[in-house]
Amino acid sequence: MMGVECQVARKNTQAAKNPMEPTQTIGGIEVKLEDKCGLCTAKCCTYITHQIDTPRSLEEFDYLIWQVSHRDVKLFKDDDGWFLSVISRCNHILPDGRCAIYHQRPQICRDHSNECCEFDGPAEDDYELFFDGFEALDTYCRKRFKQWDRRFKKWGYAEPAAEKI
Repeated sequence: MMGVECQVARKNTQAAKNPMEPTQTIGGIEVKLEDKCGLCTAKCCTYITHQIDTPRSLEEFDYLIWQVSHRDVKLFKDDDGWFLSVISRCNHILPDGRCAIYHQRPQICRDHSNECCEFDGPAEDDYELFFDGFEALDTYCRKRFKQWDRRFKKWGYAEPAAEKI
C-alpha cells in the first residue's frame, strides 16, 4: 500500500547468478531485494493503517480531528483513498528486527512487498494529503470549510473564543 516512489533496477551483470534478479542501489551499494529486509529495522512493522470512507462533511472532519488529537494517530490520503495510521510497533518483532512468528505471520504481512517500501524513504513524501496531528488537520479544515468554527454553534455550543496573540 505504500506510495513511496522508488525505482528497482534489473541489472544484467556477469557476476549475478540470475541476470533478471531485481536489485536496488541503497546508499551507493547495490542490494538484492531479497536481502533488503536484513538491512532494515522492520519499519513496515511499526504502524497499522485502516482505510476509511472519504470524509466530506464538517461532522466527519470533526471526528477525524478528535482521532488525530491522540498520540501516534495520523491521517493520510493517497491514490488508494483515505487512511488512519496508528504508530504502534508489532509485538512480534525481535530485537534484531526479524519476525518471531514469521512462519505463522498474517497474510497482510506475507503480501507486503519490499520492492518499494518504507526502507526507501518516508511514505509521507508521496501522500496527496498528510496530517500528523490536530494543527495540520485543523489548518486544512479551515481552508476547506468557510464555516469551520461555526460547527460548534450548529451543535448548540458557543463558538470558540479567538486566540489572543
